Amino acid sequence: MSRWPIFVPLGAAALLVVALLLPLSATLSVACGLALLATVVAAVHHAEVVARRGGEPFGTLVLALSVTAIELSLIVSLMLAGGSGKAALARDTMFATVMIICNGVIGLCLLLGALRHREQVFRIEGSRPAFEALVTLATLVLVMPDFTTSAPGASYTPSQLIFVGSSSLILWFVFAFFQTVRHRDFFLPAADPSNEEIHAAPPAVAQAWVSFGLLLVALIAVVGLAKVLSPFIEAAVRDAGAPPAVVGIVIAMIVLMPETWAAVRAALADRFQTSMNLAFGSALASIGLTIPAVVMASILLDLPLVLGLEPKDMVLLVLTFLVGSIALGTGRTNIMQGAVLLVVFAAFLFLALVP
Repeated sequence: MSRWPIFVPLGAAALLVVALLLPLSATLSVACGLALLATVVAAVHHAEVVARRGGEPFGTLVLALSVTAIELSLIVSLMLAGGSGKAALARDTMFATVMIICNGVIGLCLLLGALRHREQVFRIEGSRPAFEALVTLATLVLVMPDFTTSAPGASYTPSQLIFVGSSSLILWFVFAFFQTVRHRDFFLPAADPSNEEIHAAPPAVAQAWVSFGLLLVALIAVVGLAKVLSPFIEAAVRDAGAPPAVVGIVIAMIVLMPETWAAVRAALADRFQTSMNLAFGSALASIGLTIPAVVMASILLDLPLVLGLEPKDMVLLVLTFLVGSIALGTGRTNIMQGAVLLVVFAAFLFLALVP
């Protein structure tokens, strides 16, 4: 194993401790930002080592679960610190996650993969059920609160929250069983004799466990450094006159950087099935695992929770699912699909800044 993937997460964790103990100066802020970017690269390296040892789709599932656990801890900690002012943070972050993954990540993988390989293939037997589950979860969590009448505004009652949280968790577990046990073959890439990575020997067990531990350290450092920098992010958003929802977008982008990097690298290496596994696994875990925990925290700690989207965001979500169902319905990719999804992503970013 190279030395830099070992030292970068450990150095970032040490810098995080320093940033938590000392006042955050401009120099320390710049160091934290650079360490965050370097740690993202190290996290992707260790995730790929674990993936080669565990095989698909277990390797991508490890990265999705790790990132989701850290994302959840960041959301809950910010909700506890912000009180009523952070009531919509979970909604904004989950909506941003869906838009970033379904439009930004998949669109970028489609575009770059098509530019290098012209066409790529993936298994619609696995991608279609994953997309169906994502549409269902996003509708229950982000759309239905605007149309229920038991609670005021875009919120759920405690009993409705329990139902939605339980349904999200059950559906995620069913998908995980579907992906890793019952129909694992639906998520395996087609054998390509020219792709040397498919035939490369897996790393040793000890090396895989070391990479798994360093992956957790790297992800904790990424989100810890993001939380340290969050006051500057929020201040920058306020100074720019942007809506508060932009904070959720920034958080989602930072947390999803390791998976985005890994998905793009897989597409460039002509392993588009791995890109799809990463994308849908992350999106489903983000909603299916985050919502039950946020619901529990909201009920037990009496934290305000707003889940329903604004009309503008709801239209963008519907457009995303409509375009995604068309683009991902054939099992083959081309450059036009990527361009369309990236335009939708650009519209999401622009309208977040200029609502």
